[in-house]
Amino acid sequence: MKHKLMTLVIALIACAGFCSAQSRSALRINEVMVQNDSNFIDDYGCYSAWIELFNSNFSPLEISSVYITDDPENPTKYPVPLGDVNTRIPKRQHVIFWADGNETRGTFHLNFRLVPGRENYLALYDADGKTLIDEVVVPASLAPNTSYARVEDAADQWEVRDGSSAEKYVTPSSANRIKGTNPKIQNFREMDENGLGMTLMAMCIVFSALLALCICFYIISKIGASQTRRRKMEATGVALETPRAERPDHDSGEVIAAISMALNEHINVHDRESTVLTINKVKRAYSPWNSKIYNMRRLPK
Repeated sequence: MKHKLMTLVIALIACAGFCSAQSRSALRINEVMVQNDSNFIDDYGCYSAWIELFNSNFSPLEISSVYITDDPENPTKYPVPLGDVNTRIPKRQHVIFWADGNETRGTFHLNFRLVPGRENYLALYDADGKTLIDEVVVPASLAPNTSYARVEDAADQWEVRDGSSAEKYVTPSSANRIKGTNPKIQNFREMDENGLGMTLMAMCIVFSALLALCICFYIISKIGASQTRRRKMEATGVALETPRAERPDHDSGEVIAAISMALNEHINVHDRESTVLTINKVKRAYSPWNSKIYNMRRLPK
């Protein structure tokens, strides 16, 4: 019973961890362009204001039924429709919504517009329409074809991007900070030209994992042996408080011999007497109600 309860607790903890990994609280407003004159074109060939959302989870995230709004008094202004496979954002990926006021054009076309020259409030609400996921106020000074974006994906710091440098390119539907190489890998390559350090690290990781497995198997075997010993003591009527020196570790040789002989006699019965025929007399209680002669109709002479 305790083993089943422990298994259930572990399963619940794993499910809770999985649900937290899939939480919509990791969804972020990542980049916004209010006045799009010649920057990025939508699927209808139009230049419209756009909002980029980012899934900061390390697992896919389904965003259908969340709400996008530009009005703090109306948190459920645009519900993301159900049934669109593209509302499932892969891990650490982006999706673009067009603020063109034409929601009939598809799932990713909002029912409101962003107004240039004034502050634009944007917010994300969960499916209950009350839980705030993320919000941002886009400044009114944002110039045409420039975006208001996070310095890095899901970072807290924002900046205006005008394409004036490599670090400030407008990056719709892609990472805000594009990294060509990993500096840590580059430093490791310079410090370990022959790969000896990498080989030693890999071997240490493998042997550490094997050692951890051996320890786990040893502990599990000890727990299993303890449970078996406990059941055996309960079956033989030995108290659990009995000192270890007085506990019977195993059955005596006479008991094992008797059990073996009994099993041999039981299993090998009639193994050499293939011509023996056993007839058992079957006794049945007689009742006139079961006789057919009393059920047949007699004809008069």
